[in-house]
Amino acid sequence: MAIKLHSSFAVRPGAWLRAEIVTPHGLSLADAAANLNVTRQAMSNLLGGRAGLSAEMAIRFQKAFGLSADTLMRMQAAYDLAAVRARAGKIDVERVAA
Repeated sequence: MAIKLHSSFAVRPGAWLRAEIVTPHGLSLADAAANLNVTRQAMSNLLGGRAGLSAEMAIRFQKAFGLSADTLMRMQAAYDLAAVRARAGKIDVERVAA
């Protein structure tokens, strides 16, 4: 039986990474971008919630901070699914008959 979590548990990975990883390590946005060898804009977009977490960025955080890329990607998937579920009533499809 699958465990079903309330959508309020879906956390935007960028915000979590900023609050739990980047800031506690005393890194500025530019420092974090330099450490992960990405542009400052890419890091800003992720941490500011304007972009989702890509698989490559998850690997970069894994290599830099020892986080699990798999866990980060599950966090992104849960956030994406919760966002779509919130507007699921507006998604119009036709049911396929078996």
